[in-house]
Amino acid sequence: MSGNREKKKLLIIEDDLGLQKQLRWNFDNYEVSAASDRESALTKVRRHEPAVITMDLGLPPDPDGASEGLATLQQILAMAPDTKIIVLTGNQNHANALKAIEMGAYDFHQKPFDPEMLKLVVERAFYLHTIQQENRRLSLTQSNSPIEGLITRDPELLKACRNIEKMASSDVTVMLLGESGTGKEVLARALHTLSARKDNRFIAINCAAIPESLLESELFGYEKGAFTGASKQTLGKIELADSGTFFLDEVGDLPFQLQAKLLRFLQERVIERIGGREEVPVDVRIVCATHQDLTKLMEEGRFREDLYYRLSEIVITIPPLRDRVGDALLLAHHFKNKFCAKERKATLNFSQEALAAIEKHQWIGNVREVENCVRRAVIMAEDSSITAQDLGLKTTDSSVEPLNLKTIREQEECRALVKALARADGNVAQAAKLLGVSRPTIYDLMSRCGLR
Repeated sequence: MSGNREKKKLLIIEDDLGLQKQLRWNFDNYEVSAASDRESALTKVRRHEPAVITMDLGLPPDPDGASEGLATLQQILAMAPDTKIIVLTGNQNHANALKAIEMGAYDFHQKPFDPEMLKLVVERAFYLHTIQQENRRLSLTQSNSPIEGLITRDPELLKACRNIEKMASSDVTVMLLGESGTGKEVLARALHTLSARKDNRFIAINCAAIPESLLESELFGYEKGAFTGASKQTLGKIELADSGTFFLDEVGDLPFQLQAKLLRFLQERVIERIGGREEVPVDVRIVCATHQDLTKLMEEGRFREDLYYRLSEIVITIPPLRDRVGDALLLAHHFKNKFCAKERKATLNFSQEALAAIEKHQWIGNVREVENCVRRAVIMAEDSSITAQDLGLKTTDSSVEPLNLKTIREQEECRALVKALARADGNVAQAAKLLGVSRPTIYDLMSRCGLR
């Protein structure tokens, strides 16, 4: 029995029982199941999740055509898109075989089939399926994103990273939206590093960190004698970034009167230093970021609408850490290892209670909060285990959620059963078909889940 479970799963969809038997015999080294119509085929796919399927397009009620077979193919691929489907077809059905390939079938083989050749095709399909699954597994276990310095496995943030890679080579102005501490500057630097400007300067300025009276001279520079204390010509940050990238952080805090001057630069690509009359051309790529709702600021008359549209040629939204599945723990482990090495401490580990507290915490300060929290814990830990108290995180009994696969599976099975019974209006046989299991299995599940 255990040997059978280790065999690769192959499904044969064939309404000719004689041919079905012949195919079963030909593939006796696989765990073979068979179906003769669309309904039974879909049930077998749900129940066995075969990696490879051979199928005849001529299925009842259209055994001489291909409509039923193509419809079955479409439904299987919608349900299990990674499945490799090999279509068996006669000489006269070549056009339908090509149509099946267009719809997503892996390959086709002509009837009457050559046993050895079909074996090779099936074997290759299994091999390709295994390779693709392994690549997917490796990508899931890869802790680092394509962007250097950004650690994530979150699909939304990985999508943002891929978009950064795509637009890095252009000079389009990019706006990064996200809460403080989510990694906006890391993505801005990535845009620079991946661009043709990488050998020139990346200059960043935080509009919220510089007093309003000094911000104009920081941005645009000034001439000697422009004001009291201006003893020499000083270049502004925009001019210093010439031929490189200029990162305008917290642009939502840019004073209203400076917004017009920045807009003129974006339109004309020239600046005027304070106290100067000469226009200085500057070739620079602009990236900006903010945690504020600029739409709301525009409605309140605190941010220029024309400037917003100049700055937001492409907008990338960075999700907060609380919405990134698994990233809090990933970052906690990363910072723990980093600070253990920096503080020259023996390797520390998080207690189960600490891990549960990290998962439950909302991390309002995002990545920056995790970094500070873990650094403090590494310094304060008294033994080889970092506790929730070391992290400064509150924990309760309800927050210590054991990651037990059996418990999770049982909970999900009960949820699926309730949904299926609701969809089938309480009909057990119909619910069994929807879930791809037998009626006795449904009754067992109902008993286990406390359903009558």
